[in-house]
Amino acid sequence: MDNVSLYLSSCFLLLLFYTTPARADLPGTWELLVPDAGIASMHTAVTRFNTAVLLDRTNIGPSRKLLPKGHCLKRDCYAHSVQLDLATNELRPLKILTDTWCSSGQFLPDGTLLQTGGDLDGFRKIRKLAPCNRTSFCDWEELNDVELSQGRWYATNQILPDGSVIIVGGRGSNTVEFFPPRKNGAVSFPFLSQTEDTQMDNLYPYVHLLPNGHLFVFANTNSVMYDFTRHLIVKEYPKLEGGPRNYPSAGSSVMLALQGDYSAAEIVVCGGAQYGAFLMRSTDTPAHGSCGRILATSENPKWEMEDMPFGRIMGDMVMLPNGDVLVINGAMSGTQGFELASNPCLNPVLYRPDQPVGLRFMVLNPGSVPRLYHSTANLLPDGRVLLAGSNPHVLYRFDAEFPTELRVEAFSPDYLSADRANVRVVIEEVPETVRFGGSFDVVVSVGLPVVGIVEVNLASAPFATHSFSQGQRLVKLPVTSAVPDGDGRYRIGCRAPPGGRVAPPGYYMAFAVNQGVPSVARWIHVS
Repeated sequence: MDNVSLYLSSCFLLLLFYTTPARADLPGTWELLVPDAGIASMHTAVTRFNTAVLLDRTNIGPSRKLLPKGHCLKRDCYAHSVQLDLATNELRPLKILTDTWCSSGQFLPDGTLLQTGGDLDGFRKIRKLAPCNRTSFCDWEELNDVELSQGRWYATNQILPDGSVIIVGGRGSNTVEFFPPRKNGAVSFPFLSQTEDTQMDNLYPYVHLLPNGHLFVFANTNSVMYDFTRHLIVKEYPKLEGGPRNYPSAGSSVMLALQGDYSAAEIVVCGGAQYGAFLMRSTDTPAHGSCGRILATSENPKWEMEDMPFGRIMGDMVMLPNGDVLVINGAMSGTQGFELASNPCLNPVLYRPDQPVGLRFMVLNPGSVPRLYHSTANLLPDGRVLLAGSNPHVLYRFDAEFPTELRVEAFSPDYLSADRANVRVVIEEVPETVRFGGSFDVVVSVGLPVVGIVEVNLASAPFATHSFSQGQRLVKLPVTSAVPDGDGRYRIGCRAPPGGRVAPPGYYMAFAVNQGVPSVARWIHVS
């Protein structure tokens, strides 16, 4: 190499050094929990027994996890669902009979996981899993005496204020129905027909229960406020510009934390593929990175637009215990579908809702495992985020550029960093059950004296699949100032949510949050 070439090469290396941040310079840390879960999780849910249920298609062929001897299915002897013990990272195979490909789910008030629909023999099936602790045995149960009124493939479930579940949409099913089943069966929902385009961007609609008791339903580029009791559209929202957002164009959505008098609810929708990428089977069409935010309960709602640091499809939006939103997983090019995405987006980003436009997004420490089609992200009771799945192939395939992914990881946001450990409180006392509108105390301990308000926030356990967490919500409770209670302990007075419109009945992770740092959660039942 001549001197000029050597000089130019050195300058390039110096430029690269000073412009590319090192991993250690960005917030957040990663850890490998399970090197081989045996299945690639298409659907994931965290239970009140601190276990995670991982679930894949059942007609995908052999997995890498065998069922116990004598428990074979008709088609094979392989598990397509497992239970992960979050304390030990041990796995136990679960037996599920019918196909759960692109199905939907939700927890019922008693903590049972309801699972609905799928493909082929699972099209109209209803399944349940009553979770249990690590020393007990529990497994999937197929309901034989009841089934869905219509087949549900790519539908969305949402628990309602009375504890029943509404099931919205699905491929070829522009209707809604309920569990427990109601006499009228499936009810037409014309909004879904109106948002169906040539690539069916109305699938896996984003459904959020608003605190006024109506549903916010988003499909393709449009959204409505839906009265599910009278089956009427109460409000039509402005179109969200920037292209389609639902499956197969694969954006994501959250409802921000409910707080104060619970009269306001804000919805955020981020990312998605360019229209036509799915039809053209394009793997390299750049994703868009625009986000819309709307005050859904406003008299005159309008979308407020901003851009993420990266274009992203198939990103998962996870509500964190402090009210921030983690955007993680996905790709920067292509669309949802088998082998239709490229350019993995390895950097998570943090969305901070209380910051002004332009300052809300923070780039976080990148991971090393691409999480593309059929991957999931779920909040854990210790404040970490569980990452599982990614199988962009029809069958399991390990020789591709983006192979079937059996590793399970956890991402720790910066609030779990060592330099913030001395403000992380420990919940010492909390009731196991609280009633709507009731008062109760939470006792915490902490290393440093408490300065300011310690929040007590309730986080639901959603059903995560296809870039949307069904039933996800965070409720910030009214609290009194923390009062010293001796020996580094503090007593906090709390008031439970006023009713099921704010927090549908069920089990929630109760976090105490001090200066933005959450405790390890305790599960409480709200009824």
